[in-house]
Amino acid sequence: MTSTLRTSAEPAVEQRVPPSMVERLTLILDLFERPHTHQTLEDVTRRTRLPRSTAHRILDQLVRLRWLDHTAAGYRLGKRALGLGGREIGQNALRSAAAPVLHDLAIRTELVVHLAVLVDTEVYYLDKVGGRSAVEVPSRVGGRAPAHCTALGKAMLAWLPPERVEAEYGNPVRRTARSIADPGVLHQELDRIRRRRGLAFERGECFPKIGCVGIALRGPDGPVAAISLVGDARSPLERVAPLLIQAARGVSTELAAIADVPKQPRSNLAVAQRSWSNEPVAQLLAVGGDWL
Repeated sequence: MTSTLRTSAEPAVEQRVPPSMVERLTLILDLFERPHTHQTLEDVTRRTRLPRSTAHRILDQLVRLRWLDHTAAGYRLGKRALGLGGREIGQNALRSAAAPVLHDLAIRTELVVHLAVLVDTEVYYLDKVGGRSAVEVPSRVGGRAPAHCTALGKAMLAWLPPERVEAEYGNPVRRTARSIADPGVLHQELDRIRRRRGLAFERGECFPKIGCVGIALRGPDGPVAAISLVGDARSPLERVAPLLIQAARGVSTELAAIADVPKQPRSNLAVAQRSWSNEPVAQLLAVGGDWL
């Protein structure tokens, strides 16, 4: 009788749980429709109908092999999966959300506007807006630059764990005579950026005679991207900082409408942006001494 019960139960288990490891992996990876999709272990178990122990074991393997990342919000696509196309999908969504805001910012300031993401130790330019003046700035869409030499990069590095910055920028390479080439100086600069609530400046550190002011777009797990205004290194970029912050708020609003990133009440970015005006910007720019 016991043998009969086991035999009748086994086919039901096989129908519910795919016998192939490849099928089980596919079931799990198919849950991550977008690069920013997060799934908890409970979500995976419920939606795939895999046993909890099986799902947990596969998720651990996927994290170890960098197909997934495990964050406080749950699991999401990792670097290896993003490298197979997910990154491009996410970048296209980011460009679409940012495009109208960047064009408006370029018109209002008459400066070149950049949109970039952090890829390893470099910034990767997703968009560049600025009409005829854009020709004078030697950056290009699809191009890269050392993150620690740009306002875009420093704005994002400021919100990464210090130990990660230390590991990846222990020997920063000099791009120009004004580039930061000392890890201690870089940490001091990132601290100043945090005390300015995310505003980053650079003058001639990446390209001679060119200055930038940048700010990161931040999600629950850190910086997602950054936008910057670019002008002559002698121009008073602090005057346009409030417009840059307003633009960051606009892009964040657009992203929130299309992305399924778990919402956090009173995020740091939202809190900072609600308080910006010309006067507080001027006060924050004074923090940290000489950044010119």
